[in-house]
Amino acid sequence: MFTHLLVPVDGSELSQHAVETSVALAQKLGARITGFVVEPMAPLPTESAGMTTYLNQTEELRRRTEAHARDVLAGFSSAAAAAGVPFKGRFKRTELVDDAIVEAATEFACDLLVMATHGRGAFGELLYGSHTKTVITRGKLPVLVLR
Repeated sequence: MFTHLLVPVDGSELSQHAVETSVALAQKLGARITGFVVEPMAPLPTESAGMTTYLNQTEELRRRTEAHARDVLAGFSSAAAAAGVPFKGRFKRTELVDDAIVEAATEFACDLLVMATHGRGAFGELLYGSHTKTVITRGKLPVLVLR
């Protein structure tokens, strides 16, 4: 049935639910998991920031986001290893979270996406958007949505 799950995570409590559920599902299916973290790019410099200040801030953001991605994926890897589920962690730096998830599913040859959603409703989606909804509409893979 499904042999390779892509599970986008961000380290939040909600994404921890996706970790636990995807590991249990992969264990039952005999599937493997690719955990995927998307980290933000550095913002563009402002007129008041000098180039040296901007470059220092950019490097600091790069270090922090890379460390965050490593930490999130290390926790995911530990949960998968404890269950005997093959796991690879990947991360990408971009502002286009939805596109990165859809592209990763293709790039890593996944056959099921497992995503958690806040389930904010129409008004919440209007204010905050919904990565899950966008991925469902843009992607070609089945998506298991967790609340």
